[in-house]
Amino acid sequence: MREKQAVKFPETLQECVRYFADEGRALDFMKAIRWPDGVVKCPRCGSEDVAFMSARKLWRCRADNKQFSVKVGTIMEDSPISLDKWLCAFWLIVNAKNGISSYELMRSLGLTQKTSWYLLHRIRFAMQSGSFDKLKGQVEADETFIGARARNIHKNKRRANMYGTMIGKTAVLGLLERNTPDTTSRVRLKVVESVRRHDLDPEIRKHVEKGSEVHTDKLRSYENLADEYVHQVIDHAECYARGHVHTNGLENFWSLLKRGIRGTYVNVEPFHLFRYLDEQAFRFNERKDNDAGRFIKAVAGYVGKGLRYSKLIGQEDGGSLPPETSGTWQAA
Repeated sequence: MREKQAVKFPETLQECVRYFADEGRALDFMKAIRWPDGVVKCPRCGSEDVAFMSARKLWRCRADNKQFSVKVGTIMEDSPISLDKWLCAFWLIVNAKNGISSYELMRSLGLTQKTSWYLLHRIRFAMQSGSFDKLKGQVEADETFIGARARNIHKNKRRANMYGTMIGKTAVLGLLERNTPDTTSRVRLKVVESVRRHDLDPEIRKHVEKGSEVHTDKLRSYENLADEYVHQVIDHAECYARGHVHTNGLENFWSLLKRGIRGTYVNVEPFHLFRYLDEQAFRFNERKDNDAGRFIKAVAGYVGKGLRYSKLIGQEDGGSLPPETSGTWQAA
C-alpha cells in the first residue's frame, strides 16, 4: 500500500488556511503545543490516565471521571470557535506589521465584530510574555504619550498638567536593548501613571541590569540613574545623536507603534492599551523570525491563561480563570 505523503507545515497564510482546515491536523498541532512530550494529562488533576473519544474530539479522565478538550485551561476555554479559525486568527495578527482590526478579522473569518474583538484580545494575552531576564549592554529608555492628536484637543487642555501627564493621553515607558553581534534589539513596554521620577526610575532599575549603559534624553526624571548605571544623556534641543549616544531606536519604535494604532485601530481605550503594547512588542522582538516561527511562538503562549469577557470589559466578577495583571511587561 502506498504510504501517505507528509504535508508540509504552512509558510504562508494561504497554506495555513488549507493546512488547518483539516480538523484532525489542527487538533494534533494544538495537542503537540499543549503536551510537547506526547503525554496527555488532565488539566484539572494532572492524571495521565485518560481516554480519547475520537467522535467528540475530547478526552475523559478516569481519575475524576470528567471530560476535557485541548481548549480547557487556555485562552480558548469556553470558546465555540473552531480551531481552524483560532489558528488563522493567530497567523493574521502575529504577521500583520500594523496589526489587524476586529472588523477585518470579522470579514476574513465570518465572525461577528464583537466575537472578533474578544478573540483578538485573548490572542494578545497569549502574546504577552513575562521574562525575568534583565536588559543589559546598551539600553535606551524613553517615554511617549498615546492618545488623541494635540490639534484635536481643546486649546485649554492642550498642556501638560502638574502630574507630568498630557490631558487625554496615556504615558508609556519603553526600554530597548540594542542589538549585539549575537542578538537583535528587543523592547519592553509599560503603561505608567506619569513620566515623573517616582514612576520611571524604579521601572528602569527593575528591568535593566546594574552597570549597563543607559541612554536617555534630558528629562529630569532620569537624573538619578548615574549611581548604578553608565548614564548617557542626549539633549534633543541640541541634536538627536552624538556618536552612539541617542534614543533613535526607541523613537523609531514609537513611530511604528503609533502608525499601527492610528492606522489600524484608530482609537484605543487607556484601559486596554497595554494589550496593544504587548502585541506590537511581540512582533518587534520576533521580527527576524519567519511567519511560521512567529505563529508557533504565539500559539505556545495560549496555555495556562484565561480571559473572561466580563473581566475584559471591566466588570468585577471576572470569572475563575487565572487573573491577568494590567501593565505587565512584554519581553522577548
